[in-house]
Amino acid sequence: MDFFQQQAKVRSRSRGLLLLFLLAVAGIVGAIDLVVLAALGFSRHSPQAQPLAVLPILAGTSLAVVAVIALSTLYRIAALSGGGATVAKELGATLVSPDTRDPAQRRLRNVVEEIAIASGVAVPQIFLLQQESGINAFAAGYSPSDAVVTVTRGALDKLSRDELQGVIAHEFSHILNGDMRLNIRLMGLLFGILVLGIIGGKVLQYGPSDRKGGGAILAIALGLFAIGYIGVFFGRLIKAGVSRQREYLADASAVQFTRQTEGIAGALKKVAGIAGGSRLNNTQGEEVAHMLFGDGIGYSALFATHPPLLKRIKALEPNFNPLQLAELGKTWNEPGYAPVDEERPMMSDFAGGSAQATRGGPAVAMAPAALAASVAQPRAAHYDCAAALRQALPSDLLAAAHDSQRAIDLVFALLLEPTAGPVQAAQLQAIDKDFGAAHGAASAALLPALAGLVPAQRLPLAAIAIPSLRQQSREQLMQLMKTVIALIYADGRVAVFEYCLGRVLRVHLAEVLNPAQAGAIGRRKLEDCGEEIRCLLSVVAGFGQDDQASAQRAFLAGVQRLPLRQTLVYQPTSPDAWTSDLDLALRKLDELEPPAKALLLEALGATIAADGKTSLEEAELLRAVCAALHCPLPPMLQEQREAA
Repeated sequence: MDFFQQQAKVRSRSRGLLLLFLLAVAGIVGAIDLVVLAALGFSRHSPQAQPLAVLPILAGTSLAVVAVIALSTLYRIAALSGGGATVAKELGATLVSPDTRDPAQRRLRNVVEEIAIASGVAVPQIFLLQQESGINAFAAGYSPSDAVVTVTRGALDKLSRDELQGVIAHEFSHILNGDMRLNIRLMGLLFGILVLGIIGGKVLQYGPSDRKGGGAILAIALGLFAIGYIGVFFGRLIKAGVSRQREYLADASAVQFTRQTEGIAGALKKVAGIAGGSRLNNTQGEEVAHMLFGDGIGYSALFATHPPLLKRIKALEPNFNPLQLAELGKTWNEPGYAPVDEERPMMSDFAGGSAQATRGGPAVAMAPAALAASVAQPRAAHYDCAAALRQALPSDLLAAAHDSQRAIDLVFALLLEPTAGPVQAAQLQAIDKDFGAAHGAASAALLPALAGLVPAQRLPLAAIAIPSLRQQSREQLMQLMKTVIALIYADGRVAVFEYCLGRVLRVHLAEVLNPAQAGAIGRRKLEDCGEEIRCLLSVVAGFGQDDQASAQRAFLAGVQRLPLRQTLVYQPTSPDAWTSDLDLALRKLDELEPPAKALLLEALGATIAADGKTSLEEAELLRAVCAALHCPLPPMLQEQREAA
């Protein structure tokens, strides 16, 4: 299933989730009303039996219950507005520092970075459930920019690199397919329908026992606690319905991504064969059960959030014999067991990308339909490319990207004029003014190392720095973006790379500052965005072609891909206003519905492919546009040269 179909499916699941939530609320309200009727002594002989006397009481009770559920839901959603990091910290997870020296954590960090680059998203923060010996993991957040990946200590200690890679690729499937936003909203809704049972349980635990009226209070609390099981029933049913089938898709995506079943299948076998499996000891595990890689609770079949382990393994390895698990388990459960990683040969030339393309020369353009189909669909070749690209980065630049303070210097260095002169002096003065002279000197010191990079490495290097930047305070991030803008405009013009880096940083860091407002699926139609489409295609055609006639032909090639009634006319880009015009256009185009975004990317691909090659400026603009439209784009590979 492609990215845009999956986005539409997420919206459909959201509507189904809301319906189930309303049914749960109705069930709880009905149960409370029955309790109230019983408490009033409702019978043919009681005064309260008169409908006119009973209805106001029931109406008031129903409204009160609905208000409690609604306010509790809103409270929980607000509490989760901090995004994925909030979820991880609530479970007691600790942040894995980008510059960690722990070998197992560094291996995890390397795998996450490689998969993020291959997926075309910012590198997520990584959290560790240090006290959990079971094998498990989850991804949480409102959007890929806000995502965190959390793994248990058991996953680090008991999985080989290939198996860990399979688990992380599985979690990235949830990041790319839009599952995370639905999952985190589900946490808020479920808290609302569980809250009455929680209140009843707390009163039973801490309420009065021998004071006057204590018996009545405890009776009411007992009733609330019992009724709370209606919420538990619906909550578990909702989680099972939302998450169960997605696990098969995520397992299959991990295989497509890593080009081998041994990793993800091996991890599932260890979950089945190792004592403790994927169980969590955390008391809050129930709340995140629908997010986990494996069943962390041990639900019954009706409420299972995951398919049976053997079925998941059989789907990956049809010939697998379950009897093998007993023998394998003997080895895995031995004291001191540690997995052994096989040595793999280093890849060269960015694993399939041509030397010409990675050094900035023109590459053969990807077919328009292939471009749209590649969004959020990384394959093994993309992973190989990302792994080799990352391995080729100089160690001092990687060290800077992994340091919370030096990551700021790295971003500035990427925007500094490479040679000394008035422009560089003005840029350093802006850094000194906003961050101090030490940051200016440190940024300039990185220029010799950056000079050795090929263009294809620059944006991935910035993506690796994102987790370090996310450790800054809100005020520092806002000041960082202000300084980035000053560096971009220091020479009075905006180069394509400067715009692209600035745009990518704004997308990712703005969503870190306001995660709950990110990642929503748009509803606009193509017909509502004619002027914005004209602006986007004009900018891309203008930078990708050598003359106005060629640019106009490229523009028309894109427009012809779109089912628009209005006529769009090519307009040359203004050297002074193209960035602001494009920013405004992308803001509105991001609100397009998923099928419309797919068509827009096909049109964009047709514009780029009009001359049969992809220039460096076109490739970087394409990546920035896809980031702004929340369409994760894997690295462009030479093998994607399909005929249009």
